[in-house]
Amino acid sequence: MSLPPFEQVVAEHGPVVLRVCRAVVGAHDAEDAWSETFLAALRAYPRLRPDSDVRAWLVTIAHRKAIDRVRARQRAPIPVGSLPEPASREGQPSDPDPQLWQALAALPPKQRGAVAYHYVADLPYAQVGELLGTSEAAARRAAADGIASLRITLGQEART
Repeated sequence: MSLPPFEQVVAEHGPVVLRVCRAVVGAHDAEDAWSETFLAALRAYPRLRPDSDVRAWLVTIAHRKAIDRVRARQRAPIPVGSLPEPASREGQPSDPDPQLWQALAALPPKQRGAVAYHYVADLPYAQVGELLGTSEAAARRAAADGIASLRITLGQEART
């Protein structure tokens, strides 16, 4: 069994990786994290074992690139003014729900990561735990707490 061409991997897994990046780092840094993910993946792809779970491998790379983006953002100056061009719609739901994305961004990092990796990337809790540096049970708990928090936040906003 051999690996598919890298172009096919990008076409198949690119949207999921972009959604994960967007959920973890936000809309402004998601495309940069996505690009860095696939550049790093392209370099490492020839060494990937043919029996590997490519989506999980890409989400792991995306997780690391997202963490790098978060750390870089903390050191960077705060930008001002308007954007010179509109943000890309790729990787976003067809009917964006700004309240949902704001509520997701407000979650603590482990909960946000657990929700993104399990519900957006459809990774099993064991892999989510590995990405977050916790156990499978802790990943499951973080995802459940994150979803509960989103339901409360969005439920309260719907009533107002």
